[in-house]
Amino acid sequence: MPSVLIVGATRGLGACVAKQYSEQGYSVYATSRSSRTPDLGPKVNWITNVDLGSESASKALLHGLKGVTLDITILTAGYFATESFDEPNFENEVKMYTISAIAPVFLVSGLVKEGHIKKGGKIIILSSESGSITLRHEKEGGGNFGHHGSKAASNMVVKLLSLDLKDKEIAVGAIHPGFMRTEMTKNVGFDKFYDDGGAVTPEVAAKSLREFVDTFDIKMTGQYWAPRGPRDIGTAEPVLGKGLPTPLQLPW
Repeated sequence: MPSVLIVGATRGLGACVAKQYSEQGYSVYATSRSSRTPDLGPKVNWITNVDLGSESASKALLHGLKGVTLDITILTAGYFATESFDEPNFENEVKMYTISAIAPVFLVSGLVKEGHIKKGGKIIILSSESGSITLRHEKEGGGNFGHHGSKAASNMVVKLLSLDLKDKEIAVGAIHPGFMRTEMTKNVGFDKFYDDGGAVTPEVAAKSLREFVDTFDIKMTGQYWAPRGPRDIGTAEPVLGKGLPTPLQLPW
C-alpha cells in the first residue's frame, strides 16, 4: 500500500488532499499544528503539534513517523498576510518566510536522514505563482512583500533540495495549486477576486494536484509547475503569451 504524508492537513487544500488520498487506498499521515484534528475518516493517521513556525516542528514530525517510509510527501502548510509599501509588517513577514522557506529545509532534511523517504520518493512543496519573479507585472503592481518574497524563497529551496537529493533519486517539485476559495484567501479579502480570477474549491484543486503528482518523477525534479495551467494566473498571458499549455511549467 503506497504511503503519503500531508504537512498541514487540518483545512483547505491539505485536508482535501489527505481525504482524497485516503479514499484512493493510500496510507495517509497528516499533520496538524495543534492537538486538534478534523475528522477526515478512519484511514488518516494524525501527527499533532507540528507547528512549522517553531524549531520543534521537525522533531515532532519525526517522532510521529517512527517505522514509516513514504512514497509521497506534500507540504501544504502556509500563512498569508497582506501588507503594503506604506504599511509593511515585520512579524508577519518573518512568519511567512519561516513557514514557506525555512521549515521545509529542516523537515525534508530530517525525513531523508532518518530514512522516511524512499529512493524514488516524491516531495512536493506548495508554492504559488506569486513566487515567480518573471510573472510579476505592472498589471498587478507591487506590495505583499512577505507573501511574494517567501514564495520566491520557497522556490529556491525546492531547487536546492532537488540538487541535494538527485543522487538519491528523490524528486522535488514546487507547485502552484491554483487560486482557491479558502479561509486563507477569504481572510485577506481575496474573495472579491474569486469570480473574475477563476477561483476553484480546494476539492477541485486537490484532484488536479493528485493527478499531477502521479506524473511527476525524477526527470522533472527541481521544476516549478501549475497543474491547472494558466487559467487563474492573471499575468500569464501578458508575460508568457497566448496558447499556453496545461499543466504549465512556470518560470522562476
